[in-house]
Amino acid sequence: MLAIEYKIKAKPSQYRAIEEAIRTVQFLRNKCLRYWMDAPKEAKINYAALSRYSTELRKEFNFVKDLNSMAVQAAAERSWLAISRFYGNCKAKKPGKKGFPRFQKDNRSVEYKTSGWVLHPTKRRISISDKKGIGELKLLGKWDIHTYPIKSIKRVRLVRRADG
Repeated sequence: MLAIEYKIKAKPSQYRAIEEAIRTVQFLRNKCLRYWMDAPKEAKINYAALSRYSTELRKEFNFVKDLNSMAVQAAAERSWLAISRFYGNCKAKKPGKKGFPRFQKDNRSVEYKTSGWVLHPTKRRISISDKKGIGELKLLGKWDIHTYPIKSIKRVRLVRRADG
């Protein structure tokens, strides 16, 4: 897997929309963890159950509905990865702490899978197409993305860092 990082340049309203999307992902992840914790012992909670639950959350909350469906699925997938890592450490009898999944209080990223984003033909801009209002962002960086076909890009993650 190859990861290419770019900084983005956006308007203050777009940065606020990205922050709102990140808070929505944090809400989804925490709700999925709570759903897993509150489930009875007999109930089988797996990735499919968390995915169905995230769909229910989309119907229940309007701010979750504004986020792209692939981003909602990615949030449920990230919470399931934390749960499955915990189960794997328990089954392997890893000494010490097993890594019980914790609620996020400072989430820093939102991830879009195959839809929800479009790369501009010049490959210097990216458009995020959900109802949060992020819109078109300018990519700043030295990496030459022109050598990669657009179909080979599988995920786009917007990460909030201290330097931008």
